[in-house]
Amino acid sequence: MIKINQELSFPLENVLFSFALAIEAAEVFNAHNELITGIGKVNAAYELTKAIQSKKPSLIINLGSAGSNHFQKGDVICCTKFVQRDMDVRGLGYALYETPLSDLPVVLEYGLTLPELQTGICGTGDNFEMGHSEKIYNVVDMEAYALAMIAMKENIPFLCLKYISDGADDNAADDWLVQVHKAAEAFGKILNLKID
Repeated sequence: MIKINQELSFPLENVLFSFALAIEAAEVFNAHNELITGIGKVNAAYELTKAIQSKKPSLIINLGSAGSNHFQKGDVICCTKFVQRDMDVRGLGYALYETPLSDLPVVLEYGLTLPELQTGICGTGDNFEMGHSEKIYNVVDMEAYALAMIAMKENIPFLCLKYISDGADDNAADDWLVQVHKAAEAFGKILNLKID
């Protein structure tokens, strides 16, 4: 059972755990409904859409590594707001990060919270950010916005937990390689999954 709060719980067999990479899941999630999407928004959107059709989950949990110069390495952040950080159509008069003609706000608010975790705003884009200075989002990843948008459109509850692996700075690549393997164990503890 995945317990969100006193009123809201989901049977483990109805939960879909979504990761970009197998290294983020490690062996902790092998016995569960694990989805490895691959890196980036397009891969994430394609694989999640297929999985929703076949598995019909009652809860989608996106777990993965992320960068931040706001939170500390090793923190697990519950993201409840999402920005498509590489959407830039200002040349046609739209706001930065606004998706034209979509009726979606610049900051997409969709996600459950775990009371014991800090919350964050995830900026998703198809590049590995190594010079984060933007203030509208404080967590950086490459898939969550697409997953949150699909979960919202399909009316499926969504929980997004990001393990801060790096500072989204010029050391990000080296830090990510060292930290990423610690993510699965941290997620398993937070979600009360048995870890062998």
